[in-house]
Amino acid sequence: MDKPAVFTDEEIARFRAELAVRRAPGAYEPGRWSVSPLTRRPDVRGPMPESVRLRDATLRSVETLPGVVASTEAKEAYLRRLVRAGVREVVTAGLARRDDKALRAEVEVVKGENPDCRAVLPLPRTTEDVDRAADAGYDAVQIWVQGLGEASRIYQPAAYAQAWRGEDRRGQDTPRDRADVLARAVPLIRHARSRGLDAVVPMLMVSYLTDEILEESVTALTGAGATELTLFDGPGAMSPEAYAHLVARTAELAPGVDIGLHPHNTFGLAVACSLAAVRAGAHVVELSVNGYCGGPGNADLAATALAFEALYDVRTGLRTERLTELARAGERLTGYHLAWNHPVTGTHAFSWGGMDIITQETAVDPLLHNCLEPALVGNARTVPFTPDSGPYTLADKLAALGVDITTAQVDAVLHRARDLMAREGRLLTDADLTALAREAADPTGETDPGATDR
Repeated sequence: MDKPAVFTDEEIARFRAELAVRRAPGAYEPGRWSVSPLTRRPDVRGPMPESVRLRDATLRSVETLPGVVASTEAKEAYLRRLVRAGVREVVTAGLARRDDKALRAEVEVVKGENPDCRAVLPLPRTTEDVDRAADAGYDAVQIWVQGLGEASRIYQPAAYAQAWRGEDRRGQDTPRDRADVLARAVPLIRHARSRGLDAVVPMLMVSYLTDEILEESVTALTGAGATELTLFDGPGAMSPEAYAHLVARTAELAPGVDIGLHPHNTFGLAVACSLAAVRAGAHVVELSVNGYCGGPGNADLAATALAFEALYDVRTGLRTERLTELARAGERLTGYHLAWNHPVTGTHAFSWGGMDIITQETAVDPLLHNCLEPALVGNARTVPFTPDSGPYTLADKLAALGVDITTAQVDAVLHRARDLMAREGRLLTDADLTALAREAADPTGETDPGATDR
């Protein structure tokens, strides 16, 4: 069906010329994205590195999601997807209830997909744990350091078991101040380095750090050989500016040591914190697919990656076209589903409704309302038919369904469709629209229902 033209070819050419003047190379890449040129101006965005490391912690985070019981096989299959998507650093599940064979198998999965992908084991508590990681072939261990002093005893699991049995755990090893907490981490860091492992040292609860405690911590941990200091904000209580401050100060105290961050999304600012921290000098952002983690979740892998790539021209190394499929696979693995409009990978993240002015703008330029091309992230535009939809949207919808009718028949279908939606209080399915179109094309009902639409 030939639709009546709204604009002439000359008018469309002028529209596109006007858009071209308002765009800038890099900020506009046809078929990829069209973002504000301001995001690329050095005086606006500030300094940014050429690339950033994204460390995925989905598999560790899955362990914290209530009700998720995924098989070893399912988790290994998902690990393969992560590495195939271009993730170059993976935090695996921890040591709990896993033998050496399971640890080696996990590393083999990672290295089998990409020998250069770094496998990171979280939460070793003893030198024996560190040895198990080294023997299994891990590249690094995460030696967690609580952010408090005596109050860090809250986070010692053994204390609860001993208290339940009526035992007093307040012995010589019980931390009594911040220095004691740091002293417990030092031998683990040194042992990890002696085994050839990178010592990634998350400093937890950084929203409680003062400048003085930060300096004390950085001095002790880097003196022991930490190769990275990762600023973990479990409560999600850090603003982007606060994260930037801690990163900048850490860089001053420990030049040459990598700095990472692990933001939580309490205020919906995890991606913003990631950007601010990298601008301030952070090298690594730890995040997860779909933002999976306990509480408010982490920074989302897809949204963070595209913010770096599209807005700031910072390379992540990800195969962005696999991000939506990775998100769907994460939903199947966990049973936790994204909001329909979740950034980048939501099922309707690229749907702006069904009004003709929205659906038809793509004929002029597909990157007007959608600043990202859906195919760039493996997603797709969705065009709902709603009470606000006009004849152009309906004609396109029917054409996509393989239904060929005249413009006059489109008007008839549109009238009937709006009446049906108002009467039944629902949107129409593709089958509903197809049936209405057949009725309009053959009001006598004499056409063979099984015949192919002309």
